[in-house]
Amino acid sequence: MDYKAINKERLNHFRPWRKKLHEIIFGYDSFGGKLFDIILLVAIILSVLAVMLESVAHINQQYGFQLRTIEWVFTVLFTIEYIGRILSSPSPIKYIFSFMGMVDLLSIIPTYFSLFIEGAQLLLIIRFIRLVRVFRILKLSRYIRGARVLRQALIDSRHKIIVFFGSILIIVVIVGTLMYIIEHGQSGFDSIPRSIYWAIVTITTVGYGDIAPATVLGQSLASLLMIIGYAIIAVPTGIVTSEMIKFSDKKDQKQCPECKTILSFDQANFCHHCGKKLK
Repeated sequence: MDYKAINKERLNHFRPWRKKLHEIIFGYDSFGGKLFDIILLVAIILSVLAVMLESVAHINQQYGFQLRTIEWVFTVLFTIEYIGRILSSPSPIKYIFSFMGMVDLLSIIPTYFSLFIEGAQLLLIIRFIRLVRVFRILKLSRYIRGARVLRQALIDSRHKIIVFFGSILIIVVIVGTLMYIIEHGQSGFDSIPRSIYWAIVTITTVGYGDIAPATVLGQSLASLLMIIGYAIIAVPTGIVTSEMIKFSDKKDQKQCPECKTILSFDQANFCHHCGKKLK
């Protein structure tokens, strides 16, 4: 089913004001559409900043009323925008239940809930998700395509990554248990789970320093774990990068429509297996 053709047909039956509203809200090629999206993004950023500032105790104490007023102003504006999207959409039901439609709704209802549930307005941080519209405004479609490549690489490498994380889990459990035994439950290693926490912090090279071994044997084991940590940091990156290269190679390959042979040269005019002329 050609949804674009159906939507275009529905738009043709719209009244002029609904067509203009659709062009401004959903369009991005026209000046009005670009201006609307830029104003919308600025409003989203300012509204989220207001929510963040409201969570700071001393700022909320001095400017709480002003921040809540700003919050309500933005909520009313976003409510009008949401209604406008429904009115100007060729498929209102499809928009309402789409991902961005749900995000648009979730970005306004917390303020109304705050009338009955105290603190619900803090959920307005969801509005930041709406900033994905910036990709449409700036025409960064090539970055979206790059995100698809990365997503596919992560999907293809999921088994290797699961095995890798499973191996790391085994290492930290073993080292954490050994450290608990070596340190005799002293120097902060008062339980095996806490010792495993130390092993995770150490192997990831984070190193909070809240727990440290005191014995020579414990320090030796810690040194070995640090070296292992440096060695394994690059492993997930290497796995994903390898899959991205494979995915890119597959995408660039040409296939013969006759015998389905993968061609070695993407600029070939004839299939090297069956000899069929290629388009």
